[in-house]
Amino acid sequence: MAIYAIGDVQGCHSELMALLERLAFDPARDRLWFAGDLVNRGPDSLAVLRFVRGLGERAVVVLGNHDLHLLALATGNRKHAGKSTLGAVLDAPDRDALLDWLRHRPLLHHDAALGYAMVHAGLAPQWDLAEAIDCAAELEGVLRGPRHRDFLRAMYGNQPARWSGALRGTERWRFITNAFTRLRYCTADGTLALKEKGALGAQSPGLLPWFQVPGRRSAASRILFGHWSTLGYRAGDNTWALDSGCLWGGALTAVRLDPEGPSAPIQLDCRGYLRPGKGD
Repeated sequence: MAIYAIGDVQGCHSELMALLERLAFDPARDRLWFAGDLVNRGPDSLAVLRFVRGLGERAVVVLGNHDLHLLALATGNRKHAGKSTLGAVLDAPDRDALLDWLRHRPLLHHDAALGYAMVHAGLAPQWDLAEAIDCAAELEGVLRGPRHRDFLRAMYGNQPARWSGALRGTERWRFITNAFTRLRYCTADGTLALKEKGALGAQSPGLLPWFQVPGRRSAASRILFGHWSTLGYRAGDNTWALDSGCLWGGALTAVRLDPEGPSAPIQLDCRGYLRPGKGD
């Protein structure tokens, strides 16, 4: 059995199928981990959702910001709706089943036996892996419970920008959401800089990638993440960045997860559907 972790698909269904062919993926034997953002901006988010949901327990998916955006749209939260290409999902006859399945995906996946954790964007530097697991479980409970509509309608925003265990309610859940699904850069004290989205080395003075913040409490844990297309594939600091910008004409990336460490990247060059810009 092989386990492969795959970066952001974002509706690029044909590219996903081609990458799986390159991997010689056998659904009877192998498993796939998806680092979030299955949907949006690419040409066929509906097909991607149907395919991955159809894999059942053979696929692990963590929620990304675009996945949460789809869930927010379904509740009537139209903020940022103009940037979306999700109409086919929202109009699909099986939309309720797809959205219910998506809403029950985790924010963090941890395989203690294999020795990896996976999130979409990052971890707040103040969290060790155990606290991150607890924060993920807390927000997953909200998303899967009767309050999910209220939260999804209030989800957007950049504040609060720094973690405190004293945070409560919507503000606490918004911070947890932003850390797991939107984070790229922080200040040295762990304040999230969510407006900063450029390539490593081009950031504003005083900002650090979340995985290089001094004293990051999760530094001993092997973490896989996506989200950061301008970073591209990167292995370092006990992290593996898997979003190599398929949507933008880069590549769709997979790594095989072995106990001794991930393989070299297996990449499929992508035609691209959008020009690189400033969006998430």
